[in-house]
Amino acid sequence: MTIPRRSWRGAGALVAAAVVGLTGGVLSAGPATAHTPAWAVTCSEVSIDLTNYTSDVPNTVTVSVDGKDLLPTETFGSEFHRKLTLPEHDKLVTVRLVVKDADGDGEHSIDKTKTAAVCEESPVPTPSESTPSEPVPSETAVTEPPAPSATPSAEPSESAPAAPAPSPGSPDLAETGSSSATPVIGGAAVAVLLAGGGILWAVRKRRTDQN
Repeated sequence: MTIPRRSWRGAGALVAAAVVGLTGGVLSAGPATAHTPAWAVTCSEVSIDLTNYTSDVPNTVTVSVDGKDLLPTETFGSEFHRKLTLPEHDKLVTVRLVVKDADGDGEHSIDKTKTAAVCEESPVPTPSESTPSEPVPSETAVTEPPAPSATPSAEPSESAPAAPAPSPGSPDLAETGSSSATPVIGGAAVAVLLAGGGILWAVRKRRTDQN
């Protein structure tokens, strides 16, 4: 049995079409898996994951918050992974991610923004949830000793009894020491002794003259 040439030609055309279709599918699938940017924004940080970029070209990435640089322009190769901490904020802030693809015409460059919410503060425990506090000692339990007077009182206390004054009609107390008449008595005794001595001397002289 012989197959006509037309049949061989038709089969060859089908095989060629199938090969071209498979090749086109592979080529079209290549860009879909390349240049995969992924990033997430929370109230406190920004996560960036860039993969499948061309490694031998200077790709760049920049992150800013409300127009201020959070990550200045940085060059990367095939991949870039980073977590950035957001500054404290009390209102919504806008985070901007700019990735420039340096391969070819840069069709995979991105420029996107996301909003970062305000982080909720952790609740403060109520007194019932907190640990029991130790009892505080009463202030009246400790009594301080009275402070001493700065200067002692010079005046005697009014309650101290005063010494009784001597009554004018009471008799004089007996004198225990020498009185004012003692010098006079002594002088009289000396005069008597001198007179006696003078008499004795005169008598003896008279007797001597008579002999």
